[in-house]
Amino acid sequence: MNASTDDPTDVSLEEARELLVDLVSIPSPTREEREAAKRLVDFFEAHDREVWIDAVGNVRAPADDSVLLTSHIDTVPGDIPVEVEETGDDEILWGRGSVDATGPLAAMAAAAVRTGVSFVGVVGEEVDSKGSRYLVDDRESPPDAVVNGEPSGADGITLGYRGLIAGTYVATSESGHTSRPDPNAIQHAVRWWSAVEERFEGDEYEPIFEQVTTKPVDIEGGVSEDGLSVETTMDVQLRVPPALDVDTVREAAEAELEVGTVTWKDKVPPVMMSPRTEVARAFRVAIRKEGDDPRLVRKTGTSDMNIYAGAWDCPMVTYGPGNSDLDHAPDERLPLSEFDQSVSILERVARTLSKD
Repeated sequence: MNASTDDPTDVSLEEARELLVDLVSIPSPTREEREAAKRLVDFFEAHDREVWIDAVGNVRAPADDSVLLTSHIDTVPGDIPVEVEETGDDEILWGRGSVDATGPLAAMAAAAVRTGVSFVGVVGEEVDSKGSRYLVDDRESPPDAVVNGEPSGADGITLGYRGLIAGTYVATSESGHTSRPDPNAIQHAVRWWSAVEERFEGDEYEPIFEQVTTKPVDIEGGVSEDGLSVETTMDVQLRVPPALDVDTVREAAEAELEVGTVTWKDKVPPVMMSPRTEVARAFRVAIRKEGDDPRLVRKTGTSDMNIYAGAWDCPMVTYGPGNSDLDHAPDERLPLSEFDQSVSILERVARTLSKD
């Protein structure tokens, strides 16, 4: 692809939109990001930027490290026909990833070329944050600031995410006739998890962001192949608000354990950034200059921002076009006017931070 002028930093909104549509059109579920990564590499090479694909599949385009623009390449599975729909005075892009998070990814790529700041497209965010974990280990030092790409709406600035702790409960009991009163392994699992849910039951008036929420995500159980025991495994997740830490929540869950064992497999710390950092301030100014009133957002899930905040002591926010209610949805879609606006806002922010 050729830039619209001889200036390698010139990226028109038409070219940015073309990159977005191309990336949404390339299926990129987790572990299958390679083709989309190559499209990003082609985009940066066309604009004379140093770029490569690293050992785990991240697209790395280092430059001015006063700010790192980063979003994830992978999407959840799901075939949504890619279409640009004309609706009145706007156009709507339909397709998997248009919101989460190919829209933010393409907007950041365009803004990074326009302003000369660093960019990374990471892999694996939807499953295990493989790309961001590798990035924080591989870099010798953190950037001065981070903007992580996830849908917040063009006027939204995401400052906080809850953390996550995930584990697997395992129990075994002797087999016996179902009329016997002794609880079997399946009942032990259910009783333990019911006790955990009761321990963390929140007040109905308490915001979800400030609560520990509990969710079983898979359970299997039954009589063993040899017929001598009843076995069960249950995968669980707990979301952790910034007022707590994952170890405190883990210890509280383990305190309810009377039978069986639980192995914790994933721990992601919560994050809550101040609205008074230079990054948040730059976004507020940029959003107002684009004619909107900025919104400060807290999200109940997790993102790669949790990984960056746990490793790097620098200011950061999460930002990107798109309605997060459409994350992973069968009707995922993005207004292209909102995409255009987010490119302009990201450009303003990057120029402001690179001058500080």
